[in-house]
Amino acid sequence: MQAGSLAAPTAPREDLRKAAEAFEAIFLRQLLASARASDFGGEDLFGGPGLEQFEAMRDEHFAEIASQQSTFGLADAIERQLSAFVQQGSE
Repeated sequence: MQAGSLAAPTAPREDLRKAAEAFEAIFLRQLLASARASDFGGEDLFGGPGLEQFEAMRDEHFAEIASQQSTFGLADAIERQLSAFVQQGSE
């Protein structure tokens, strides 16, 4: 590692995997937010802005963990589809 550099360079496949996981996490956060926005007419006993903030943070954490563990497989599919372009570009 050179002096003054902040991080070691990463391989294009590693970058692709990180991007695919990040996309899956964004997708899952949006999915959870949409599901939470549905109203079934019930009164929440515990509600308000504090609970909404907690739910958003919990959904974000769940989405990050799920995408890193390939729980839903979206990141795997994205990586498979785009890996051909990364291999062609690195030659």
